[in-house]
Amino acid sequence: MFQSSFSKGYLGLLLATGLTAQAQQKHTFEIKDGQFRYDGQPTQIHSGEMHYARVPKEYWRHRLKMMKAMGLNTVATYVFWNYHHPTPGTWDFKTGSHNLPEFLKTAQEEGLFVILRPGPYACAEWEFGGYPWWLQQNKNLVIRANNQPFLDSCNVYLRKLAGQVKSYQVSHGGPVIMTQVENEFGSYVSQRPDVPLAEHRKYNAAIKQQLAAAGFEGPFFTSDASTLFEGGATPSTLPTANGEDNVERLKKSVNQYHDGQGPYMVAEYYPGWLDHWGEPFTRVSTEQVTKQVETYLKNDVSFNFYMVHGGTNFGFTAGANYNEEHNIQPDITSYDYDAPISEAGHVTPKYTAIRELMKRYVKYPVPAVPAPIPVITLPPIALSKAVELFDLKRDLKPVSNDTPLSFEDLGQSHGYVLYSKRFTQPAQGKLEVKGLRDYATVYVNGKLVGELNRQQNKYELDVQIPFNATLELLVENMGRINYGADIVHNTKGIISPIVLNGAEVTGNWNMYKLPFDRVPDLAKYPAKNKEGKPTLYTGFFEVKQTGDTFLDMRSWGKGIVFVNGHNLGRYWKIGPQQTLYVPGCWLAKGKNAVVVLEQQNDVLHKELKTTDKPILEDAQ
Repeated sequence: MFQSSFSKGYLGLLLATGLTAQAQQKHTFEIKDGQFRYDGQPTQIHSGEMHYARVPKEYWRHRLKMMKAMGLNTVATYVFWNYHHPTPGTWDFKTGSHNLPEFLKTAQEEGLFVILRPGPYACAEWEFGGYPWWLQQNKNLVIRANNQPFLDSCNVYLRKLAGQVKSYQVSHGGPVIMTQVENEFGSYVSQRPDVPLAEHRKYNAAIKQQLAAAGFEGPFFTSDASTLFEGGATPSTLPTANGEDNVERLKKSVNQYHDGQGPYMVAEYYPGWLDHWGEPFTRVSTEQVTKQVETYLKNDVSFNFYMVHGGTNFGFTAGANYNEEHNIQPDITSYDYDAPISEAGHVTPKYTAIRELMKRYVKYPVPAVPAPIPVITLPPIALSKAVELFDLKRDLKPVSNDTPLSFEDLGQSHGYVLYSKRFTQPAQGKLEVKGLRDYATVYVNGKLVGELNRQQNKYELDVQIPFNATLELLVENMGRINYGADIVHNTKGIISPIVLNGAEVTGNWNMYKLPFDRVPDLAKYPAKNKEGKPTLYTGFFEVKQTGDTFLDMRSWGKGIVFVNGHNLGRYWKIGPQQTLYVPGCWLAKGKNAVVVLEQQNDVLHKELKTTDKPILEDAQ
């Protein structure tokens, strides 16, 4: 009788804590004799990258089932430090898509291994490469360097992360089989020859030591182009090659830095590519992808599709690049990536072709493709009220300073700042804002006089300012640079003097912070709508049956959209993206609300349309 009661109580404890017998069973994953071995058996990794932060939590399981049905056995994901640590002292591993432990648990339930890529640097076309914006407030801190304040910050993050995930490692019965050390560090070494290689290597070694000390067990790996292993590889760590299509070159490079043996893995194979505003959408052919993947399969090369499913840069999470022609190249909101599984989780011809290929080669069963998420369209959504953005100033206390302050100095992460100054004397001539980061509409006495645009390297315009007039610049942060040497120069707003007719404009600048970290309440503001004025539109719509849909923004200018409080991200008429993805799980049966911030407002709007298909290739 006593034994029976004890057994029932123990079983109840297991169920209450979610520790099933299967989850308690411990396994091994190791690199031995030039191979990946799971419980001692040689194992080839067939992985796909999916970032849980870019997919609504409600859709995680569907997307993971899609991966499994494509023939994969592993999911790889970055952890974005800034996603979980938005402000000093604030951590979030619980709400919505921040719940990383739930993602790991779901992956295991779907029969997938997990490769964890904790950074602390991620890249990934994500805001600031995953770094928290507020690191830049510490003037003694140098990111991605053998710098003690930075290493101390990394250590806090990695220990906090380890507390969330170390029990999900394979040795504890979890799905996590490998952990990455830093990310593409060899690229950064090549971009920063001003830093001695010995200092770079000290930093890389310090990150690995921090990971191990925090409780990450490995095996550890690095990820670089095969030509950059000299800067990116670190001792006793498997080097893997990004974008490597030549098997012999892959093996030669790995052998050189891994005691003459494998295993051999392409940690990022690109079946698509990233996309910027104002540039053509990039496509990679299905034939090219299947041919390359078959080469890997025939030669026992492990691989990870980057991306297998891209998802969406919701809110202000999109990062940016730069090149010789553009001082910044902001990434579009969609992270579709021309991946096998589309942004909305749909089967593509590329998906089907890869699935058929995998079924011919893998020894494990490949399940059926899950049913798609329903897609709906809605009647045109009537926009019942319009409010001038400038009217929100009445409830905002400005920060005053002799010169304009950056977002960081204002303690603001993302969104917009309205820089305002009243002139007691008339002035006219060339207005120069060389420190613009990144986009501004410029007003004199509330009238639009032009725009400045870092993406187009446009930093000046002619203005005429009457006596007792107010000059205002509505400045947008279009996403911090996530890749390259300039990642260390990532402050936003206006970061250097404003000049008019060759003279610095100083004295009594007022700065109104508009972070749009939540949807504004427009009920208390008067209805007002004029061309050229930044305007907030709001409306309500009924939904009988929920499903995914796409907002058609082709008639709009530039801005952001909230649906039921969720920031869907940016739209911009220059394309190539012309729709915004609305996950059906964010809609409710019955009444729903939408708010649009339209920065340009060249056209007065009465309605908002939807469509059942994304438009990602329509540049204007």
